[in-house]
Amino acid sequence: MTLIEQIKRGRFLDAACDFSQPFIADEWTLDSGLHCQLLYRGVLQITPRELSCDAKDIILSSGIHGDETSPIELIQQVASSILLGHIQPIHRLLLIIAHPEAVNYQQRFMTENMNRLFQVRNPERNNECCIANALQLAINSFYGASIAIKPERWHLDLHCAIRPSQHDTFAISPYTDKQTRSNKLFSFIHHAKLDAVLLSNTPSPTFAWYSAEYHGAQALTVELGRVGKIGHNDFTLLVPFRDAMLQLITGAALPIIWTSEVEVYQVSRTIIKHRDDFSFTFNDDVANFTFFAEGDDFAIEGDQTYSASIGGEAVVFPNRHVILGQRAALMVKKANLIFDEQVRVCTRTNASY
Repeated sequence: MTLIEQIKRGRFLDAACDFSQPFIADEWTLDSGLHCQLLYRGVLQITPRELSCDAKDIILSSGIHGDETSPIELIQQVASSILLGHIQPIHRLLLIIAHPEAVNYQQRFMTENMNRLFQVRNPERNNECCIANALQLAINSFYGASIAIKPERWHLDLHCAIRPSQHDTFAISPYTDKQTRSNKLFSFIHHAKLDAVLLSNTPSPTFAWYSAEYHGAQALTVELGRVGKIGHNDFTLLVPFRDAMLQLITGAALPIIWTSEVEVYQVSRTIIKHRDDFSFTFNDDVANFTFFAEGDDFAIEGDQTYSASIGGEAVVFPNRHVILGQRAALMVKKANLIFDEQVRVCTRTNASY
């Protein structure tokens, strides 16, 4: 069975990961009128026959890290439902399983962390660089082909964590000078019942950041539970997110609403690894959002000790094994959200951190 035949039968993930056959780009039209274009291995564009002038351009991506399987299976579920005619999107879609080779090997990456490669064209020193280059071209082409007068661009880049977390599901809003924190985006966070949202304060060359920075997309990196093996993930926790995502692509706009049940954090600083002797004062399995009281030491590098700042800080994504020059951790503090057309934050004066 060819790759295209597999995809037409709803087996998008199987086709992406089938390296027994060479990749060949193709396009076809479903009985429903949806036009499908297989652009790259694991990259499928879907365009409704008729689009309103306010149709969104939505990217749903997964597999930037090959061992983060529940998001990959979610994208497979969306693709299968569309290809088999169970759901009908009303917006342009780009569905992505980014790194099928790493998926097959059940590894985060093969040579280099791909979620640090989305800023400029990379020298093709490894497969991750080649894939990142291709994905940037795909995004440029997808957003550039919008028919909307004022295109509303979205990008949800789905991940899951390699460590436990005090918030099972949370989103990271990348930093950019563009207006990419709309109340529509944060309403989606509410409807998806994500536990928390983290607001970045500096640029970082992640996949979601690329869409926000270069295309003004309403973009999020979304963390959905813990890493597990394909076929063994429990999707019970992810039902609200899945339902909100399906509503986003198939229905009318979600109601504009916000709730204080979603914890809001703002990055207070980014800890960069500069020396090989960098280490944390805690074990590798410490949970994301673990709190350090003011003055508590949390990292050591050479003769420098890192301590929690005034009011205390929590740690997110600590990883002492990153290469020199990369982020070893984010330190965050709680904040209040001002829910305007573009959301803003103000630090809580009464928060513990």
